[in-house]
Amino acid sequence: MKILHVVGARPNFPKVAPIMAAMAAHGDRFTQVLVHTGQHYDHNMSKVFFEDLNIPDPDEYLGVGGGTHAEQTARIMLAFEPVLLKHRPDWVFVVGDVNSTVACALVAAKLGVRVAHVEAGLRSRDRSMPEEINRLLTDQLADLLFTPSRDADANLLQEGIAPEKIHFVGNVMIDTLVHMLPKARQRPGPAALGLQPGSYILATLHRPSNVDHPATLQQLMDALQQVGREWPVVFPVHPRTRKMIEEYQLHRPDCGVLLLDPYGYLDFLSLMLSAGLVLTDSGGIQEETTYLGIPCLTARPNTERPVTITEGTNRLVESRCEAIVEAVQQVMRSPRPAGKPPQFWDGQAAHRIVKVMTEGMV
Repeated sequence: MKILHVVGARPNFPKVAPIMAAMAAHGDRFTQVLVHTGQHYDHNMSKVFFEDLNIPDPDEYLGVGGGTHAEQTARIMLAFEPVLLKHRPDWVFVVGDVNSTVACALVAAKLGVRVAHVEAGLRSRDRSMPEEINRLLTDQLADLLFTPSRDADANLLQEGIAPEKIHFVGNVMIDTLVHMLPKARQRPGPAALGLQPGSYILATLHRPSNVDHPATLQQLMDALQQVGREWPVVFPVHPRTRKMIEEYQLHRPDCGVLLLDPYGYLDFLSLMLSAGLVLTDSGGIQEETTYLGIPCLTARPNTERPVTITEGTNRLVESRCEAIVEAVQQVMRSPRPAGKPPQFWDGQAAHRIVKVMTEGMV
């Protein structure tokens, strides 16, 4: 069975890595082709993840780069079509909800190639999020939908997806996390920055709704700088976020906020393991902190991963200075919230995917 995997942006890499490894363990049952669209093309946003996660070099690199959503999606489609015709796989596997996901799923569906969507069924109910549009469309195009949580199954059934297409397998992000924890614990983590475990806040902010609007980003930076007077804030900065911070001069020196270049997977995980709190707007980090039992504040009005709130350690907070400062103080001065990993967040999701593909279910 020939499988063509698509990756394009940083969140995709820890999702595809365990699937490729699980398929490789089945010898000649699978022939795998890896296509990297180049949606993220900065070394620290892409290549270093391949190195950390032991992902093989891509068989095809499309190099589409940035641009508006329309420009990027169109370039991916134009570049992907001849690659798909060249390799003629039995299945195209797409993961997550980035522009590469929906663009390649659409090309495959138009050419009659079956599509499997990993991390299907997640919904924020907020169509102002580009990722929500990508999720909705990809799930309508897919022939197989692998879900990370039971609420995702319910969402798909409510949208009219045939039950036989839906397979609850668990969270492949957690597969990578479980596999990489021993290596991450060997990294220097906070010690390299002169920090004590549990004494600092780890921040990540990249969503356009937070960082592309100067007034909102000002609120977020003010909050970080205010809490930084009491607890050090470690902030690996997305390139787009850094550009906005510098353009509008939103960072004050000696405020307790350490702005860093983006980290690779293992170094970031090492920092996360010892953080007292994580402040983020990332979907994947909501999941990782839930598995690890680390308090997480998500600076968004909604989440497509509600299980991280109902069962995990996550809570939503407004992107306002006062709201964030109050929430941070409450969390850092209180015992850690009780939480548990949701069902099938156990490091075996990729094996369940392979089981579906090999036991005559497709």
